[in-house]
Formats: sequence, structure tokens, C-alpha cells
Amino acid sequence: VHFPDTERAEWLNKTVKQMWPFICQFIEKLFRETIEPAVRGANNHLSTFSFTKIDIGHQPLRINGVKVYTENVDKRQIILDLQISFVGNCEIDLEIKRYFCRAGVKSIQIHGTMRVILEPLIGDMPLIGALSLFFLRKPLLEINWTGLTNLLDVPGLNGLSDTIILDIISNYLVLPNRITVPLVSEVQIAHLRFPIPKGVLRIHFIEAQDLEGKDTYLKGIVKGKSDPYGIIRVGNQIFQSKVIKENLNPKWNEVYEALVYEHPGQELEIELFDEDPDKDDFLGSLMIDLIEVEKERLLDEWFTLDEVSKGKLHLKLEWLTLMPTAENLDKVLTSIRADKDQANDGLSSALLILYLDSARNLPSGKKINSNPNPLVLLSVGHKAQESKIRYKTNEPVWEENFTFFVHNPKRQDLEVEVRDEQHQCSLGNFKLPLSQLLESQDLTMHQRFHLNNSGPNSTINMKIALRVLSLEKRARSPDHQHSAQVKRPSLSKDARKSSFKPQIPISPPPDSNKSVPASPVTDGDKKTDTAEKSQPPNASPQWPTDLSRSSSSLHASNFSYSPSHLSVKEPTPSIASDISLPIATQELRQRLRQLENGTTLGQSPLGQIQLTIRHTMSHLFSKCFSLFFTGHRNLIAFSEEGSDPYVRMYLLPDKRRSGRRKTHVSKKTLNPVFDQIFDFSVSLPEVQRRTLDVAVKNSGGFLSKDKGLLGKLLIPLASEELAKGWTQWYDLTEDGTRPHGAS
Repeated sequence: VHFPDTERAEWLNKTVKQMWPFICQFIEKLFRETIEPAVRGANNHLSTFSFTKIDIGHQPLRINGVKVYTENVDKRQIILDLQISFVGNCEIDLEIKRYFCRAGVKSIQIHGTMRVILEPLIGDMPLIGALSLFFLRKPLLEINWTGLTNLLDVPGLNGLSDTIILDIISNYLVLPNRITVPLVSEVQIAHLRFPIPKGVLRIHFIEAQDLEGKDTYLKGIVKGKSDPYGIIRVGNQIFQSKVIKENLNPKWNEVYEALVYEHPGQELEIELFDEDPDKDDFLGSLMIDLIEVEKERLLDEWFTLDEVSKGKLHLKLEWLTLMPTAENLDKVLTSIRADKDQANDGLSSALLILYLDSARNLPSGKKINSNPNPLVLLSVGHKAQESKIRYKTNEPVWEENFTFFVHNPKRQDLEVEVRDEQHQCSLGNFKLPLSQLLESQDLTMHQRFHLNNSGPNSTINMKIALRVLSLEKRARSPDHQHSAQVKRPSLSKDARKSSFKPQIPISPPPDSNKSVPASPVTDGDKKTDTAEKSQPPNASPQWPTDLSRSSSSLHASNFSYSPSHLSVKEPTPSIASDISLPIATQELRQRLRQLENGTTLGQSPLGQIQLTIRHTMSHLFSKCFSLFFTGHRNLIAFSEEGSDPYVRMYLLPDKRRSGRRKTHVSKKTLNPVFDQIFDFSVSLPEVQRRTLDVAVKNSGGFLSKDKGLLGKLLIPLASEELAKGWTQWYDLTEDGTRPHGAS
């Protein structure tokens, strides 16, 4: 097969073959001096880990084709795409002496497209300032292990499998992870360590029509429907929609936001599946070139699905430009309705980009004269991320990048806390109102920030930039027509599924950036969401736009999962989460207006909830935050028979599945009594930095339309009275942002 824009480069393969022994020396050095110490420090059980033999083999890596980009690129850089293949009979042996464990690798195969960026181009030799390497999408990786079962029996590794290990390795090779090699000592490569995305892609995953029916009954005699869901991927950012039960014309009405770092050659990839108890069936795929989306800025179209006989998908795609000025911020806030609401989650108006460099003069922690194991917790609103751990140092260097989607920078803060991982204590913190960035030149700050509640000279060095997300609509003639360029898959269905479908994470990654509310959508999906009954007992029933079963998508450390072999699937939180104003609260307000109907509602139109809140120290839990739900009064009715209320709660910013608590459902009542106690194992200083998120929902029946939000409550827990505790009635509101005690 000949691709006209891809050239063969046999001279390059001959060069690599000549250099291969020296490349192998570099790889061995990398394993022994970088990977081995990192593995030893990652876990006490791995402190005796070592490589006993490293032989990469004599077969060199092969470059099958080279593509050079000449359009839509900066004139100060050169962009190359290398189609690489490596099939090596290598020998890598490792040992963990503490557990008498030996394992190894006999062969490695890797196939994919590696992007090489040469920048900045300079006027002196060697003409290139630095070299950056990464994969645009996850490469095909195969490793032939020896002794893997022995390795996975070691404490700390027993939650892994060979598939998960391969997926972790693959994701570390994919953008935004990159290897940057400076070639000139004088070159200013700060901007390489502080990559600004090219743009943000807002994906409205709306609906599908005429999908294939995959479910069958009576041993295939009767053809049924499907339980469709979608997997959306941009680079290593992966989102999964909710499942719509028994529907060939599903309406998801979900919204996701993804960072785009390299749009030449990068695509939006979508696959649809039918959820089944064993292996999920394939319903079609789609690939869209992001260059087309950037040109058009806004696309709202139906796309025909590939690799299936029928079916089409309705998407609305918005390309958001990152602006270094705040002149359009008010317009953006108005367009996403962030100028009036008080929520911390919603469609994003800005992107916060943060480079965490280092810290100095950190205190010793709990033990005097002992160096801590510092890590940094970063949070904006309900979204939190954490850095890697640096071991036994009070002068840690992280050199890590983080991004946060920001709903309203005028009233949100960046909270930074340095913690000692070994003793689980705080080493210092500070809070930066994002409004300060709006007043800074280029919306950027680069300085050492003094840490509060720390040593007298404790500081942390960071570069922080804010970029306003602007949708610049192109001027078009009245008769303009355009359809986005859809790329046809170059791989077989089985091959694409194996390389595309993500693997479940070992543990839920920190909430990256992806739980934000959606723009208003139609009411059609209210009739189709019947997924509640299929969830595990502790899962939260699903409001049409609530994807609370999520483990975060996507952050820079995104791991994904494969629908074909997962026991529990975890949808990504849509931008239409129930904590937001646009969907759940809009319908709740509409219901209130219908109830009012010319009359005046009372002071608490949504009713009240009684809580007992306290923090205790017991023999069972060294640190325990407890909630006692007594009951509700005067809830609104979803039907003539009343409501079927239950309560869902989180300790924000933690919205992981493991952090969720839920009461039983109380049937057909507006004054339910629960009398249930819920515990969170959190220390008192930690819980005082948290916010209690309580949502009262109506359960409804299996096929009922009457599922939704009855009211919300957000309680900041920064109170000195937590140790004593209190009991109080609270008013429920539409968005929970203005709770006050009723009695």
C-alpha cells in the first residue's frame, strides 16, 4: 500500500542499524539508573528490586515510513511522523530478593506512529534546540513474559495483570506524556516543559439512530435490541458514555471536553458497543480529522458509522481557542451561564495550566530531623490532582504539568497543599484566587509561593497560566455547506478494538478535569435511561445526565479500560453531572414553577433534610467522619403517589466510586425516615478542607420516567465544632450552593 504523503527512508534504517549497539547501551543505562531506583522507591515491598540482565537484542528498530508536515505548522519547528516497528528477541531479567521472586521478558513487539518534533530552530549549530518524542495514540504493544505469575504474587503488585501492565506502559508513551531532550545548553526550553494545548475540543455526544440489534432471545430465534454506549478518545484521553437500555435510537445528550496538543495527524475516535454480561458487541466506529474541526470551529452533523451495515451518530463538535487575554471572558461566562450561577462545575470558560517545579526548605514532618516523602495536592473547585512522590527530601523537584478546566475564574481558587506521604501529614499549603491571574500579564504567574502552616522559609516554585476558551465562529457565505472529513479505519475491527479500548485503572486516578455540567439538551433521554437496575447494589441510580459511576477520564494520567473483559464498567462523568445547574436544576426549577402555578411556595419549597454531623476518634477508626441521616420533610412529589427518595453523598473533591455513600430507597413518601449512619475514614484537619455534597433523588421504577433530582445541599466542613458534632435541619435548593440551617 502506497501513501503519497509518507516516504520510505531506507537510509534511516541503515543509520539506526549502525547505531543500534550504542542505543542499547543508552537503554541499559536508562533501566539501571532511572527505572530501577524509581521502582524501588515506589513501594516498600519492592525495595530489593533489581535488573539482573538487560539485553535488548541484535534486531534494530525499523522505520517503515516518514511523513514530514509542511502545512499548519510553526515555521520554527519541524514535525515528523515515523511509522516504527520493533520485534526484538530481548532478555531482560529482574529479581525481588525479599520475596525470592524472579521474572523477565523474552521478547517485545511495538508498532505505532511516533511523532518527533524538532524545536526551536536556532541560528547556530546544531540548528535544533531540542528534540521531543511521543506517540499520538496508543501503540500496539506485546510483551512475552517469563515468571509473570510469580511477579504478580508480590504484595503491591497483586492487583495487576499482564493486560493492565501493557496498558499502563502504552499510556505513558502517549501525548501529553513526552520525552524532551535538549540539544543546546543555552536553549530556552521552558516552553517545552510548559506545553500549551493547541485548543480544546468540546464534544456533544448527542444521539444515534438505526443501530444494529445485537441482543437475541430463544437461542437467536428472536432478534432483540441493543444496550448501546460509546467510547470517545482523543489521544490518551478516554471517555465512556452511560448505557441506554434496549434502544436502537439512543439519546445520550452528554458533553465532554478534551485537550488537543497536536492537531496535525490527531483524530477524534469513537466506537459504539452493545453492553452484554460477557463480551460487548461492536456497533460501529468513527474517526474525524481534528484539522477539519479546527477549520470549521463548529460542526453539528450526522455521521454514518463505519464497519457496520447500518447506523449513524449525531455529534456537535466545538473547537475552543485558548486566548491569553481576559477581554472576552464576560462573553464566554454568559454563553455557558456561569455569570449567574454559583456552582463550581459546569461548561468550562477557561483552562488553568500549571507547571510544578520544586519546593525548598520543607519542614521535617512528624519526626524531627527526618526528611519527608513530599507530594503535592492541587485542587480547583471539586476537581483534584496530585503529583508524584519524592522520597526522603525536603528539597523536592517534581517538574510535572497539570491542567484544570475552570468554570468561572472570577470566583474560583487554586488550592495547593504539600503533604508527607509517609506520615500522612501536611507540610504546608496556600490558596491562590484565580482572579489574581486575570490581573497578571498574559494571565501568567511564575514565582515562588510562600507556604502557610509550614517552615519560616518554605516555598514552592510554580508557573501558572490561565487561558480563556473562546469559540470563534467563522464567517461563511449563506450557501456554505461542509461535512467534516471522516477517516476510514486502516485497521481491522478486531485490531482496532484491541488497541483502542482502554484498560481499567489499578486505582481510580485523581479527578482530572472532566466532571463538569452540560449545556441544555432535549428531554428525549429521560425516557430511555433505565440503567439503574443493572448497576451494582452500591451504585447511584442514574439521573438522565448523571454519570456518577465514573472513574475520572482523563487526565494526563489517564488509564482506560476494555469493554470486552471488564466486570464493572465505569462511565466517565459527563459535563452533565447532577452537581451542575444546566440540566438537573433546570428541570427542578421547571417543576417548581408547575407546583407554584400562581400560588406562593413556602420558605423551603424543596423541603428539608435533617443531618447529624461529627468527627470521632474510636477504637475501630483512628479517624472517622460520621453522618447520621434522620430523614426529610416536605419533599416535592414526582407523581400522584408521591416520591421514592434516597440520598447520595460525597466528600468533595473526591467523587470516586469508592467515596460515594447512598441510603436505601424509601417508597411513596414525601417525609421519609432513614436513620442510617455513614462513615468516612478522614482525619479532622483533612475533613475541614472538604465539602459535603448531598443530593436527594427520586428512584422511580425500572422503566419509570420519574427519575431525577429532588434537591441538593453543599455544606463546607471548615468548622471548629466538628469534634463536638451537631444536628440540624437544612433547606434543600436546586443547586445546593446556598444551604442554610432551618432549625
